[in-house]
Amino acid sequence: MPEMISRRAFLKGSAAAACTVAASGLTAAASTSPSGQQLCTLLDISKCVACEACVDACQEVNADKYPQPQKPFPKMYPSRVPVADWSEKQDVRDRLTPYNWLYIQTADVEVDGEAIEVNIPRRCMHCVNPPCVKLCPWGSARQLKSGISVIDPDICLGGSKCKAVCPWHIPERQTGVGLYLDILPSLAGNGVMYKCDRCYNRIAEGELPACIEACPEDVQQIGPRDEMIAKAHALAKEIDGYIYGETENGGTNTIYVSPVPFEAINKASEYGKGRPPLKQAADSMASANNIVAAMAIAPIAGVAFAAGKLFKQTQKNA
Repeated sequence: MPEMISRRAFLKGSAAAACTVAASGLTAAASTSPSGQQLCTLLDISKCVACEACVDACQEVNADKYPQPQKPFPKMYPSRVPVADWSEKQDVRDRLTPYNWLYIQTADVEVDGEAIEVNIPRRCMHCVNPPCVKLCPWGSARQLKSGISVIDPDICLGGSKCKAVCPWHIPERQTGVGLYLDILPSLAGNGVMYKCDRCYNRIAEGELPACIEACPEDVQQIGPRDEMIAKAHALAKEIDGYIYGETENGGTNTIYVSPVPFEAINKASEYGKGRPPLKQAADSMASANNIVAAMAIAPIAGVAFAAGKLFKQTQKNA
């Protein structure tokens, strides 16, 4: 597939941009494309056969990032803060969980009297201007230069602001892990939030995200956002298809191309907790209220982030 970006070639010319975000402790895919743009994935869902090779690869590669909760969990005050424990349900694959960052959404769609099955790999959309990052009060959600949004498990208190402001409500909480256990075990956010981090550590080494590498059907491509959008439009024209992610929430770094309308997929799919819709999403960070909130939060989040990292480092050195 000459147009497919190969395992190490997609970061060729930009390896020098890969670096370590020392402040966060994350081995960062600070890498951008050679043009300096954010990296974007393009998914041709007409090719997806729901084999779940991507799901298997994601779980295998990211297993060491998954939570290992301490039990019994501290009693929370107020009691309205719910316990979220997936540690005994790690085999769940039909929705997003702290142990399953990617799942296949399937819909049987009827278009012009023809029944069509479509399969959509679902995970974090990695927004161009992510509200989860801009509105996190503790600075634990961060956007790397590659455009990848990540949640630092060392700093996250599990307050789920990221989930609340995400148009797709992607992040999921696991109780019994994280900073809250050390500082306010009965009063803080009750865990850590988890989601797809686009295999940022693999990208930093010039490798593909695990789901792309493992896919036998070449469903995904990754590269500079403008290039992926141009390819999405060419593909949509070729198959008389539809595009999702180019403008949703002001634009995302996950672009889907479908042979059927996304409105039809939405109507035919099962949605709920851990199963995000493919709905139209206005640019949440264009809201005046969110702009003001982000400006107010930024300095507080910076201080909280630095304090949290210092606390964790002190613990490790003790």
